[in-house]
Amino acid sequence: MVALKLGMVGGGQGAFIGGVHRIAARIDGCFDLVAGAFSSDPARAHASAAELGIDADRSYADFNEMAKAEAARADGIDAVSIVTPNHLHGPIAEAFLAHDISVICDKPMTATLAQAESLVAAAEASKGRFFLTHNYTGYPMIRQARQMVAEGALGDIRIVDVNYLQDWLSEAPTEDNKQAKWRMDAAQSGGGAIGDIGTHAYNLACFVSRLRATSLSATLSSIVAGRSVDDDARITLQFNGGARGHIWASQVAIGNENNLTLAVYGTKGSLRWAQENPNVLLFTELGKASQIITRGGAAANSAAMAVTRIPAGHPEGYLEAFATLYREAADVILTKDLSGATIGIQDGLVGVRFVDACQRSSSNGATWIDLR
Repeated sequence: MVALKLGMVGGGQGAFIGGVHRIAARIDGCFDLVAGAFSSDPARAHASAAELGIDADRSYADFNEMAKAEAARADGIDAVSIVTPNHLHGPIAEAFLAHDISVICDKPMTATLAQAESLVAAAEASKGRFFLTHNYTGYPMIRQARQMVAEGALGDIRIVDVNYLQDWLSEAPTEDNKQAKWRMDAAQSGGGAIGDIGTHAYNLACFVSRLRATSLSATLSSIVAGRSVDDDARITLQFNGGARGHIWASQVAIGNENNLTLAVYGTKGSLRWAQENPNVLLFTELGKASQIITRGGAAANSAAMAVTRIPAGHPEGYLEAFATLYREAADVILTKDLSGATIGIQDGLVGVRFVDACQRSSSNGATWIDLR
């Protein structure tokens, strides 16, 4: 594959997720990082660019300036990676899509539903492509689970249950905790646990089950005193086809680091998966002993093996899953083939509508909200 030229907005000094995206973009040799506006602070932006080996003439202090300049270059970027706080995702993506530059955006797509709807219109008018990095969809055993559901191994889906539990916000964060600070600001994040990890849980439920929620009832709580956004979310879901679901997303569940678990139950069997042990999938057929399916034990032509890079028994997880999404985005940009498993603009809109519906439901006493 020819390496595409990548730019980045955000992800400069002191940031976490920018480094993750840069590693992921490099793993399969699909992208070369050549430009960036790494901070809204000009000094930090240029210092970050210098540390990353970016030429000075491709280091920018403003994303609008970057979009215009890169579009005008004969060797301009093919795609931009957006790794800023949520409220900036929409304006940045629209700026690059206006110049037909593809966008790879961290989740959630935007902080508000109005921003999401505006971005959808911009994407539909652009020759650029939009990709959303719900990285857990890139795990090999999640791809295996999705394939098994599609092939009917579970029969008709009855129940989908996802828990995403963390404890890192169990106390009020210190003033210098940059990652926590913007997440606790509703104007920047658009929501607390529901936007940060609840969107992951919902996306995973839909991705594996291949179902869409038709209605939901949500209770969002701010458990830590003085907090203006939710830190614990409980959602009951009704899916098309009659399946029921439940999501518990919490950032105050002490003893949990990044405890994301998925269970899908059908008329013929079930699947269970845990992110902290991601190379294993538990499959149980009705009336039979449970089977442990490992990444290495999956069939040679399976969905798991299609996104596997390393030999059996060697853990493959978080960074490689991100890399799979970057590789698939590169494939789409180069071939224009949209038949794969990439998470696109409409999926992003669904995710923001989910957050909006949860907030409206909770504010009205957990009333049921129609998502159709």
